[in-house]
Amino acid sequence: MSPPHRARLVLFDLDGTLADTAPDLAATANAMRLSRGLDALAYADLRPLASHGARGLLGRAFGVVPEDGTYDTLRDEFFARYEAALCVHSRLFDGIDALLHMLERDQRRWGIVTNKMARFTDPLVRALDLYRRAACVVSGDTTAHAKPHPAPLLYAAAAAGLSATDAVYVGDDLRDITAGRAAGMSTIAVRYGYLGEATPIESWNADHIADTPADLRELLLATVE
Repeated sequence: MSPPHRARLVLFDLDGTLADTAPDLAATANAMRLSRGLDALAYADLRPLASHGARGLLGRAFGVVPEDGTYDTLRDEFFARYEAALCVHSRLFDGIDALLHMLERDQRRWGIVTNKMARFTDPLVRALDLYRRAACVVSGDTTAHAKPHPAPLLYAAAAAGLSATDAVYVGDDLRDITAGRAAGMSTIAVRYGYLGEATPIESWNADHIADTPADLRELLLATVE
């Protein structure tokens, strides 16, 4: 497979791509179960839902969907609990900081585009010491549409002063690849992320798949001049 085009801007999804945030998200869901006298679920059962936030985790933890009458109350409690402890165990994936330093060394811009709401994104990105380094940070409520709509990615490229065709988008969920392709960007899917429970990563039609952060680094080396 040929290497990615030489992107001037590398945009990353946050949860499951740049940072391993599933431990804190899963802990929030389990804290809610424990407070109701229910047993905690195994981390392995909750991790794949991390990229889908409260909707996915509450669905697994309590069997609810947004249309249920109890969903809004559970969601608001989840948000409050998570906001109070959103970077206890969350960390950049091994090798990601070195990858970002590589881009910075080569004077290539990088940014974050996530469906996480800004009330969570901004403090988390600051806690991970990424905020001042990123060319742009776009949250799920920054634009009128969230991924898989291309609007957040187009907004990010404009904020970085570049066109969508100058960018590559890296993500761990089908909606990331769908959004990237719709925005006209090159796309890389990362197998080390959360991946969801829908379709296998090989069927997402990403331009490239990175099995590990080290693989991602090698692919991105091909995108810098």
